[in-house]
Amino acid sequence: MAPIPLPTYADCLALIAAHGMLPNIREHSFLVMQVADRLGQALVAAGFELHLPLISTGALLHDIGKTACLGTTNNHAHLGAEILAGLGYPELAQVVREHVRLEDGVDNPRPLREAEVVNYADKRVLHTRVVTLAERFADLVVRYGRTPEAQVRIAAMAVTTRVLEEKLFAPLRLSPLDLLKTKGPGVPQNFEL
Repeated sequence: MAPIPLPTYADCLALIAAHGMLPNIREHSFLVMQVADRLGQALVAAGFELHLPLISTGALLHDIGKTACLGTTNNHAHLGAEILAGLGYPELAQVVREHVRLEDGVDNPRPLREAEVVNYADKRVLHTRVVTLAERFADLVVRYGRTPEAQVRIAAMAVTTRVLEEKLFAPLRLSPLDLLKTKGPGVPQNFEL
């Protein structure tokens, strides 16, 4: 696999501080990183070609734009991607851009992408707890389903996430319920310190 430019763990912490990530968002991001790392390692062990440092870094920084977007209609995934692309991390920017909604037509022939792992991991962490998809989407409906249109979007996302879950876990001995045991924080081995 070709080298992918990524910030070190220390650089990630500096970015988190520089962008004023709130403590609860930071705690959420560390737990998403743990879930994504655990799932990514299981997928690599099952024979998938994935760049684990990109998964861990993408999961840790997936909400880098969230604090700045609170109380606005701005898209925090797109802002985060812009920040990281501007720093010279295009692959990382793509993972962050897709953490809320996977993009159609991404030119990548591999059967599984790092963005899919991070997207799914984020859907499994409700604030600072690993939960089932049912619990996560029930919360999304309560918090963001204020209009019929929003409810339809959330329901569609729930369906695509369940399909993604089936794709991710079909080749694994790990089950979606096994992720409930994931603890955070901690630094995955694949980070350059």
